[in-house]
Amino acid sequence: MPLSIQSLDEANAREIVEWRYDAPYDFYNLNPNEIEQNIHYFLDPQNKFYGIFEEPKEFVGYCSFGEDGQVPGGDYSTPGLDIGMGICPNFTGQGRGHCYVAAVLDFAQQMFAPPLVRVTIAAFNQRALLVWYGVGFHTVDTFEHQYQGVPFVILIREADCASKDCGKSLMVT
Repeated sequence: MPLSIQSLDEANAREIVEWRYDAPYDFYNLNPNEIEQNIHYFLDPQNKFYGIFEEPKEFVGYCSFGEDGQVPGGDYSTPGLDIGMGICPNFTGQGRGHCYVAAVLDFAQQMFAPPLVRVTIAAFNQRALLVWYGVGFHTVDTFEHQYQGVPFVILIREADCASKDCGKSLMVT
């Protein structure tokens, strides 16, 4: 089934704020008292959020490009494109992560042509770390979140490095 990456709309943003992950991934649950603020944040074009869809039009996750992918306390002095990503809880842990990541990386290359791509992942999130390592990323730094004290890992990859082929085509719309 092909993947497409498109701008988020309000319905997608409202769906994201309702996502609830089981522990330990509940760290990623958004505050239910800040629904409208979060929706506004997702829809602000400056934050460069996009939806990830399995055709035909099944919303499975989102990605962002730029400062949203940075975590307070990390060293982002090396120029690169930061990527943030979230997958609907119904689609996590099913072995699809490498395909979603490959699609996001292809989209990033087409839209932004960065020389370097970077992700910052909570150290406890071994599933995500394995996926990103599996598409050629390597650790360059570890740190604790400036306000929450949670350990994070910064990974990078040269942007032109070939990603794994998932047998899925990407449609950029």
